[in-house]
Amino acid sequence: MSARIPLVGKPIERIEDRKLLLGRGSFADDIHRDGMLHAAILRSSVGHGLIRHIDVSAARALEGVHAVFSAEEIGRPVPRIPVRLFPNDGMDPFRQPVIADGKVRFVGEPIAIVIADTPAIAEDALELIEVDIEVFPAVTSIAAAVAGPALLFESHGSNRIFGYEIRRDELADIFETAAYTRRERLYVHRHTGITMETRGVVAEWNAADGYMRCWGAVKVPFANRKILAGMLDLPEDKVEMIEGNAGGSFGVRGEFFPEDFLIPFAARKLGRPVKWIEDRREHLLAITHARDVECDIAIACDGDGHILGIRADMRMNIGAYFRTSTTIAPRNVGQFVPGPYRVPAYSADVAVIASNKSPSGTYRGPGRFEADFFRERMLDLAADDLGIDRVEFRRRNLLTEAELPKPFPAITPNPVVTELDSGAYEHVLDLCLAKANWADKQHLQGKLVDGRYHGLAVCCFVEGGAAGPRESARMVLEDDGTISLYVGSSAVGQGVETILTQIAADAMELPLDAIRVFHGSTTYVKEGWGSYHSRSTVMGGNAVLLAAAEIKSQMLAAGAGLLQCSGQEVSYENGRVIAQHGGSVGLKELAGKDIAFEATFHNSKHTYTYGSHVAHVAVDAETGHIEIVDYVAIEDAGRIINPLTLHGQAVGSIVQGLGGALLEHFVYDEDGQMLSGSLADYLVPLATDFPNIRTSSIELRPSPNHPLGAKGAGEGGTIPVGGLLANAVAAALRDFHVQPTELPLSPDRIWRLVQDAPAQSGA
Repeated sequence: MSARIPLVGKPIERIEDRKLLLGRGSFADDIHRDGMLHAAILRSSVGHGLIRHIDVSAARALEGVHAVFSAEEIGRPVPRIPVRLFPNDGMDPFRQPVIADGKVRFVGEPIAIVIADTPAIAEDALELIEVDIEVFPAVTSIAAAVAGPALLFESHGSNRIFGYEIRRDELADIFETAAYTRRERLYVHRHTGITMETRGVVAEWNAADGYMRCWGAVKVPFANRKILAGMLDLPEDKVEMIEGNAGGSFGVRGEFFPEDFLIPFAARKLGRPVKWIEDRREHLLAITHARDVECDIAIACDGDGHILGIRADMRMNIGAYFRTSTTIAPRNVGQFVPGPYRVPAYSADVAVIASNKSPSGTYRGPGRFEADFFRERMLDLAADDLGIDRVEFRRRNLLTEAELPKPFPAITPNPVVTELDSGAYEHVLDLCLAKANWADKQHLQGKLVDGRYHGLAVCCFVEGGAAGPRESARMVLEDDGTISLYVGSSAVGQGVETILTQIAADAMELPLDAIRVFHGSTTYVKEGWGSYHSRSTVMGGNAVLLAAAEIKSQMLAAGAGLLQCSGQEVSYENGRVIAQHGGSVGLKELAGKDIAFEATFHNSKHTYTYGSHVAHVAVDAETGHIEIVDYVAIEDAGRIINPLTLHGQAVGSIVQGLGGALLEHFVYDEDGQMLSGSLADYLVPLATDFPNIRTSSIELRPSPNHPLGAKGAGEGGTIPVGGLLANAVAAALRDFHVQPTELPLSPDRIWRLVQDAPAQSGA
């Protein structure tokens, strides 16, 4: 037999794209059921207030309306959304109710839901609902929330509703004795992921079987099934979440939202299928937001630029409530400030602050984007103060390979032990600098060329991935000799079907077309954990390897029986069981032997992709406009399964980071009204905005923590962008003494920084 060429590592085009390009995909809004009704949701137009009365009589009387539900009809106590990740009893009073109960705390909070024959009738009925709200003062900024002129939860007595402490060794007298110290206040603004497809839920209740079926699941269907089953008082096996195609997630979409209860509740109550599709304004108002954190940060170094310690006091504005994933960003922003650098002593306190904004949660690089902005700004400031080249400053402080694995600083409460696994940080830094022609471009720093000032910056980062605790995969040998692979990982646009097909095909020594992947829905495997924290390739891929090993064992046993020899006398090669006496059987001949297995991969150790980015910008000091002249990124993703899909992830991630750093911004006024509630005001990147992105992923140091060796790489492109661009702008405008301390780097903000600069020798 000829040697088989491995598929892992090859740039194979995405298997899932053909049906999407031909218009054969199935998204939430494509689902149609017999007798289906439609839902529309009345959302609060008030940022903070007491609900005195709701009159739904006129809406109920409208022809075509079947029901109107508010908290009274749903029943008290109104279910509250649980915290899925790192829950703590101290968060319970601040969890979001599925519908406003007595009080509204942000514009966009659901107050009532209308079920009607058509979406138009349902929306018309919303206009007929009368709501009497006693308006309270709102707090939207961190400063106002901390000052507490208005309290979201009066019985708590403060808008500081939780906190984390992060420690590594003792800072002791470091800041009193260090040769150099500097302190800054930095801020990362509020923005989020804007998915192509908005959220959608279709629910169908089978009263005879006591069975709830829901379409539109994304990201974590098994977790959402558990939550919904608990709220509806149903056994988990009586709730099915069906995942179709998904127009993106990025962490913000696919967690459990109020609508994930309200639509199934209405379907069961009325005995008819119900559909709800979110419009774009609802998405902007009520989707999980992200970032919005300020930091008082101080760094101490010796005279040669070696970091001695960092101290940070952070305040994260999480909006009105805890949601399922709200805990992740405040945990990460505290733990990730040291990044890939040697920081002997570190302490951070992260205050979780409630305000009258939409609740926040995870979005690509949660907490890490913010932490990198804080750290990388401080590194450039320290290097400039000490008169040390910025690259050399980083070299002196990057962890060496001999220092790895390196534990992260300890966090309380809900401690989790994790450590940087493997890496050659300085080597990747050198590769990135070389690709960006760093040395040849240094003469451009701060130089005025054709009316614009040029600047370059470099940053280093780490990206966490492979969150446990486990993931499942089930393999079945079908009658036609192909393999059906059922996985607990979800497809949210990242190419998981292609990746897992490659892994399975290699493990089974079969061609790609011999593997069919079924992903993410709750009927396929007994347990699944979904797609978040850059985990699908590592966790799902290793589960596939385990399933393949058992399937091959079963094939060997069945083949030995057919070939009338012992198990020791057969071997498996390229989809055939071969006996020592020369006979062999293929997979079609083995079909019908009930060859199937569901494997679970357990893992408690994260992976850490790492890399470096270089940005070259040109800044128009008269308008504040920033152009990305060149952008170079290199990251070591461990073992690369598919360089083509990885490249797409890297470029897309960088573009989202650039959008967040330069364009996207949720702006609220003092009454809690969102001023950027449409895509005319909330700017997202266009395909033409950032054409000059060059990115390379390399296989340098596979993860030692699991057999596959891969590392998660869905978020690394976003993580360093904010700090990198701020440093590049500072380099470009150095003659103006401009030092950005806030994001976004919007034209008006850059223009003001130039106008307010203490000296304008570059003008």
